[in-house]
Amino acid sequence: MKTLARRLFRFVQAAVRDLAPLVCVIAFFQIVVLRQPFPDLAEVLVGCVFVVLGLTLFVRGLEMGLFPLGEAMAGAFVRKGSLTALLAFAFALGFGTTFAEPALIAIASEGARVASEAGAIAAGAEAAAGYALQLRLWVAMAVGVALVIGVFRILKGWPIPVLIVAGYLGVVALTPLAPERIVGIAFDSGGVTTSTITVPLVAALGVGLARSIRGRNPIADGFGLIAFASLTPIVFVLLFGIVGTIGSGG
Repeated sequence: MKTLARRLFRFVQAAVRDLAPLVCVIAFFQIVVLRQPFPDLAEVLVGCVFVVLGLTLFVRGLEMGLFPLGEAMAGAFVRKGSLTALLAFAFALGFGTTFAEPALIAIASEGARVASEAGAIAAGAEAAAGYALQLRLWVAMAVGVALVIGVFRILKGWPIPVLIVAGYLGVVALTPLAPERIVGIAFDSGGVTTSTITVPLVAALGVGLARSIRGRNPIADGFGLIAFASLTPIVFVLLFGIVGTIGSGG
């Protein structure tokens, strides 16, 4: 029991250390620059405690559950020897984790609301919900495709810089063709897809796959999947805007 308590204390201590710079910045600008007291200081302090505990449990949960699970499944698929099953798993993992990503849900809903207010889509909650769902589906498919490309890269030993440069050249080519209202959402989609749910499993998949293949280095070859998961949503959302514009005739 004492050992468990000591380990828990170390985890909480690490979370406090990680959050300390942020707390110091906020406190400095609130007290020194703005020269205002904290509103509802008691609630702020309680909220900080919740954040520390939540971060502690989240990080520990990743270490205990998601990272080992992702690596174990990647190794199991390599031992199974089925490329089709491995690629299907990579696509399904990317699609499922991204579709459930809270940050993507939020930005899709906000994008739909703004598009509705601007008259880019039909007014009404139903039209906004449909637009948000389509956006989430396109982004989720993009991350699924990204993981398929990333798995192929690890298997074949393809260089990351070439693929990344080619991808961003595609982004540059598509951006002028897409409607202006979708460009900002497209670039933001690349960031929100690499958040709390997606990143741990994607990173674990890459590292586990590299460890399971002879001649692959987990550090050099296992990472890089997240870069593709950030890039492909931009391309897909730009295409989503272009297809939508062509479909609407405007």
